[in-house]
Amino acid sequence: MLVPVFSEGCFNCSGEDYRGHHNITLSGHTCQRAEKRKKTIKKKQKTQHSLEENYCRNPNGNPRPWCYTSNSSKRWDYCSIPRCGKILHLNVF
Repeated sequence: MLVPVFSEGCFNCSGEDYRGHHNITLSGHTCQRAEKRKKTIKKKQKTQHSLEENYCRNPNGNPRPWCYTSNSSKRWDYCSIPRCGKILHLNVF
């Protein structure tokens, strides 16, 4: 059976499965920590989409991973994670 292997340093498709530790936006802003987002993100969403720490994620089907920023003049922004060039597969027996 072939199982996809996803890289932490890039994302595939729209990045809904991205679980890396990137936390900087395209504008260079640092992503906001999860504790600061309690009012914005429901507990069920945090668990379902691994919305912990201040990592970039895509829980709602946007074109790429994004985050709420720590900059009050820019509420959210897409993250500066590159798209993966190729999906690697691992043979599992």
